[in-house]
Amino acid sequence: MQKMYSETSREERVNENLAPKEGTIRFLLDYSKALSVIDYNKLKFEALLN
Repeated sequence: MQKMYSETSREERVNENLAPKEGTIRFLLDYSKALSVIDYNKLKFEALLN
């Protein structure tokens, strides 16, 4: 997943001002690793495990 977001798309379609910073990518990856969603009956519980 990190590889997908850290590589840029075609240069003619990418605005350098919109490229994500390394810190933003790291934050999103760490958050997604720590997030746990638990389904119980018809309820969903989200827990941040860090």
